[in-house]
Amino acid sequence: MSIIEVKNVTKTFGEKVALKDVSLSIPEGKIFGLLGPNGAGKSTLIRIINRITIATAGEVLFQGHPITSEDVQHIGYLPEERGLYRKMKVGDQAMYLAQLRGMSSRQAAYELKQWFVRFGIQDWWNKKVEELSKGMAQKVQFITTVVHKPSLMILDEPFSGFDPVNADLIRKEILRLKDEGATIILSTHNMESVEELCDEIALLDKAKLVITGGTDDIRHRFGEDNVEIEYTEDYVRKTDVVSREAAPERLTELIEKGIRINSYRELVPRMNDIFIKLVTEGEGK
Repeated sequence: MSIIEVKNVTKTFGEKVALKDVSLSIPEGKIFGLLGPNGAGKSTLIRIINRITIATAGEVLFQGHPITSEDVQHIGYLPEERGLYRKMKVGDQAMYLAQLRGMSSRQAAYELKQWFVRFGIQDWWNKKVEELSKGMAQKVQFITTVVHKPSLMILDEPFSGFDPVNADLIRKEILRLKDEGATIILSTHNMESVEELCDEIALLDKAKLVITGGTDDIRHRFGEDNVEIEYTEDYVRKTDVVSREAAPERLTELIEKGIRINSYRELVPRMNDIFIKLVTEGEGK
């Protein structure tokens, strides 16, 4: 079942076309990567899903019906442009945002304390936001995005500004939230994270949908049907790249010579290579 369906959405700002006839489906309980170069239309689509702006044409369905303001209460949105009130204390800020999303004071305090302990930031509660580094502030904003347990979470560049340790912490939390049943839209330029986290993706370029589908399916679709055979011959590790069709004959040849096969794997392109290929091929269109 799809939690979000985007149907023939177009958005214009005067003569500028930000989205043109975009349709895609975001399955429930999955991590969905929303990809594209700067200016492709990702942020516009996210704002339409959040009802921050309205589509010029087309519609967005939430769990099968046209999305409403009430539905937005079930969405947690972490924008790329972070924003916390710098003069407020961290705990007061987190409590304010949690209650703004419909949580009672008691529930908000309990859940926030759990998150602060999990992130190892319980000592920050009475600090002012302006005392925090960019990465520390992002931890707080991530928590306030997900603390009310929304069924849909939209995370726009959630790893930006984090060191590798904290980026890994956020990755693990994203996977844990998915395991608990949340649907996550992940907008990012980090293709490594896409391969590691996303079940499905959609790539936008120049306001249009270029490709959508399962991450593994897309990687295989753009592969050249080659395999890599790694073996040891005369105490030297060697590698052959052959077509899948030629692989059985090459394997038989090596085995008959008594050569040890170390590994055999299908070669599929990385998402980063596919991203570059699709975007650069579209530059002249």
